[in-house]
Amino acid sequence: MMPSGKPRGTDSSRERVSPFVAPFELIGGRVLGMLDQIGAATLLFIDAARWVVRAVCSRRVRIGRAGIVSQIVRVGVRSIFIVTLVSGSVGLILALQMAPPLEALGQKDKVANIIGVAIFRELGPLIAAIVLTGFAGAAIAAEIGTMVVGEEVEALQAHALNPVRFLVVPRVIATIVSMAALSVVSTLAGVISALLVSMLALGIPYTTFTNNLLVQVKPVDFMTGWAKSLVFGTLIGVIACSNGLRVTGGAAGVGQATTRTVVQSIVAIVIADLVFTTIFYALDLV
Repeated sequence: MMPSGKPRGTDSSRERVSPFVAPFELIGGRVLGMLDQIGAATLLFIDAARWVVRAVCSRRVRIGRAGIVSQIVRVGVRSIFIVTLVSGSVGLILALQMAPPLEALGQKDKVANIIGVAIFRELGPLIAAIVLTGFAGAAIAAEIGTMVVGEEVEALQAHALNPVRFLVVPRVIATIVSMAALSVVSTLAGVISALLVSMLALGIPYTTFTNNLLVQVKPVDFMTGWAKSLVFGTLIGVIACSNGLRVTGGAAGVGQATTRTVVQSIVAIVIADLVFTTIFYALDLV
């Protein structure tokens, strides 16, 4: 009597993939997954922007000021200490690391010039964005993901309440506003810490440091860095909300969404920073 089922070796799931084809399948799957993530985040951003425009143009549409304020406090205000600590430490490190080679060239007082350019243009907004990603982006993804797992999002839809309007818009606005403020805090913390270590450890007078800083740093340096922070905040908020809404698989899915949010946000921030720097260089703004 023949055994029931398919003969051995005919199971399609056991087909061996050619070693020459496997790398292309892996790369293709990763590329398609990345495009899917980008497309979902883009559509979510467009939908959120549409609700913001409707709220501005029509009094009948409200997005909830109380919700936005509470998210700003949760996302931005509670990040101030961490951002100040990290950016201040980076300012100290930069000053101490650059002093010896500059002193060998007889230009130790130029520490302020280099720190001014580095922090105002790049490190201030970038440090604040990375800290905000770990502090707030992951929390937003986990919070929304838990709502999805607990079917709270479906409950909103059952009550004719749009999840993008009530969950996504307040959080995206909060990350943008918080990022704009934290960028300034991060820049000031880095410069002040570099000033203190220059005066106390490197022997650079206060007037020399401030004069060199004011000569080197122009308003355009601050504005370009601040403009980056607005885009960084948008990326953090949209990516976190997108990953949170796409959670599947219970608690494990929430953890995976949190990890993806941190990784994707940092990669997106660095790529956006590269694009901005290239554009500013082409426009002779650096």
